[in-house]
Amino acid sequence: MKISLKQKKLKNGLVSLYLEFYKGSYVDKNGKRKHQREFEYLELYISQNPSSQDKLKDQETLKLAEEILAIRKADVIQGKYQIKNARKSKIRFLDYFEQLKEERYNSKGNYGNWDAALKHLRKYCHPSTTFKDINENFIKGFKKYLDTGARTKSNLELSQNSKYSYFNKFKAALKEAYENGYLEKNLLKSVKGFDQGESKREYLTYSELQALTKAKCKYEILKNAFIFSCLTGLRWSDINNMTWSEVRDEDSGSRIIFRQQKTDGQEYLYISDQARELLGKRQSESERVFTGLKYGAHFNAEILRWCMRAGLTKHITFHSARHTNAVLLLENGADIYTVSKRLGHKEIRTTEIYAKIIDKKMKEAANIIPELKV
Repeated sequence: MKISLKQKKLKNGLVSLYLEFYKGSYVDKNGKRKHQREFEYLELYISQNPSSQDKLKDQETLKLAEEILAIRKADVIQGKYQIKNARKSKIRFLDYFEQLKEERYNSKGNYGNWDAALKHLRKYCHPSTTFKDINENFIKGFKKYLDTGARTKSNLELSQNSKYSYFNKFKAALKEAYENGYLEKNLLKSVKGFDQGESKREYLTYSELQALTKAKCKYEILKNAFIFSCLTGLRWSDINNMTWSEVRDEDSGSRIIFRQQKTDGQEYLYISDQARELLGKRQSESERVFTGLKYGAHFNAEILRWCMRAGLTKHITFHSARHTNAVLLLENGADIYTVSKRLGHKEIRTTEIYAKIIDKKMKEAANIIPELKV
């Protein structure tokens, strides 16, 4: 592989410095030669027509780019001849994990899991631990800590899915460290991870939701937002941040065009006439649809009190409204692919959990008929 320092002129009068990794060429099935190149943009810039003041600064920038080029070439040589990189083995593991966490900042849900895993690693791992200190016993020790020693903020044992998630983040960090030369060998081969647990998804039946709509809720905005979630499947974060610019009233009906907070994916969601009525009269485009909605213990407690007034004993949270939407759609004939798309799931297997709930209800229905006296 050949690594070169390249320059690209930009429209703003600057020159972008980047590295080209040339990995050779091959002839495709049509007889055309294809060249394999990868690029690393250094985010370093020099002037196209430097002034006398810029020349010295540009020389320093070029020198820095050439030093990075030398480091990349050295990394390739170390990998080719299996030369141990002593510098990388002395990097502190927690610092490395922190860096990987920050790289995932724009992925909100994923970032939160990495942050939670790091908090537990700080309790288990000594701050001075470097990659040369990491072995199979270290990995097994962290797994045992998650399984038997780790506690939540409420001093409870971690759920099965929390163990599964945190250990997976830990494994992902070690895998990346091995691929980038911080570890000499893959230590994960002999360590089995946690099995993923199937979380209970509390939901409301149609009759329970009907009872809830008739019951008094102290906060009308909370009641409307919760029922809106039951009818649309939208998450709390998307409902809370929804502005009138995202609500489109069209000839064929109404729909919400928004960027999903959890996945950052652009979504186009048609809503029923009844769901649209819950939004009320259109306001200015920048104004939030559900003004005054707050997330916290006070509103969560009111949801439980509201359920009690409706005669419901289930432990319902705002997120239960999303589960309710999925179950009601499937019960009333929607196919699982459509439900998956409406909920914004990336994988169909996430939606299949709701299909299992419906199967259980079918089994329950088999015993509804009173026993015959034979």
